Amino acid sequence: MSTSLMERTARREFPTCPPTAPVVFIVDDDISVRESLELLVAYAGWRVETFSCAREFLARARTKVPSCLVLDLSLPDLNGLDLQKSLAVDRTDMPIIFITGHGDIATSVLAMKAGAVEFLTKPVPDDVLLNAIRDAIDRSRALLEHEAEMQALRDCHASLSRREREVMAGVVTGRLNKQVAAELGITEITVKAHRGRLMRKMRADSVADLVRMAVRL
Repeated sequence: MSTSLMERTARREFPTCPPTAPVVFIVDDDISVRESLELLVAYAGWRVETFSCAREFLARARTKVPSCLVLDLSLPDLNGLDLQKSLAVDRTDMPIIFITGHGDIATSVLAMKAGAVEFLTKPVPDDVLLNAIRDAIDRSRALLEHEAEMQALRDCHASLSRREREVMAGVVTGRLNKQVAAELGITEITVKAHRGRLMRKMRADSVADLVRMAVRL
């Protein structure tokens, strides 16, 4: 740590980040590690929140901004791998960077297979950790954007009536209006009306666009 950074640390001078800035969560039971990582991350320009145990972190509500978790492998309650499993259900947009003072190959393989983006051994060089965090934040941002797009698509589909969904199912499989009409027992004119409405509700510019949406759904 540079002399100027040490001086600012002693004065507890932290840069101010907007609430929309990415956040780095740190879970480590060693207070000296937490404080040093907090300073490093804060001066790199990210928001940072620290926790001493897994359960304390789990009590924190899910964030809606890009984020990542710097996680110690050995914790006093749940260990890092157990916490990783707990987060796999509803926080998939938050990449995990493991740090440990006594890791082994088998454990690192388990962590990476479960989705961790890095498995680093303490002491971790500042530039290595910051690069890992930067990559994790970028991944989190992409995941959140994808999730938002999918939610908007699901909302559009949910706005369709039952009949509009039936017509959409026929259209995306390549059926002609008259074929859809015959299958549903309605007139071709009615199919065209439903088709026009569902295209507007789905915000689809073409049938090909609608097919792509159906595939994503």
